[in-house]
Amino acid sequence: MQGLLRTAALALLSLTVSGCATTMTVSSHLDPTADFARYRSYDWGPADALPASDPRLARNPSFQDYLQGAIARQLALRGLEQSTSGTPDFLIHYHTNVTSRLTVDGVDRERGYCSGDNCLGEVAEYEAGTFVLDVVDARTNKLIWRGWAQDTLDSAISNTDRMEQKVDEAIPRILARFPMGR
Repeated sequence: MQGLLRTAALALLSLTVSGCATTMTVSSHLDPTADFARYRSYDWGPADALPASDPRLARNPSFQDYLQGAIARQLALRGLEQSTSGTPDFLIHYHTNVTSRLTVDGVDRERGYCSGDNCLGEVAEYEAGTFVLDVVDARTNKLIWRGWAQDTLDSAISNTDRMEQKVDEAIPRILARFPMGR
């Protein structure tokens, strides 16, 4: 009987935790007139003229290197090569954005776990990160594809391992939507 209660409690706890967790949102947009069959090589586009939204990312060369490595690995899996000479077929630009957000937790009241005046929603502040990957035709300088991911950062900016986990989750999911290598 105790084993059954323990199993039921663990199942309820896992459902509660997974219900509260946010999931990464990933999407993309493409230029329907672009001929993606002709794109075989890429290179990194010039750095953005706009400053990064968070100086902790802008001043972190480890983050930049890890991010570029993750993108390069995913592109290689799709048969795309980084150009070592000449003009590449497309250029890659990426942008990061970190914003503070607020959430009001009213789950306890909605689920009937509490009642009365002591069951007010709790306001919590968190950091949300957005990563945007742009692919630009190198000949025309026209944006042909954009993919993005958005998720909570859960203190990932100050934790290298956590940031790498976020990158390792986001980049494959974004580039799975890229029209090449399917």
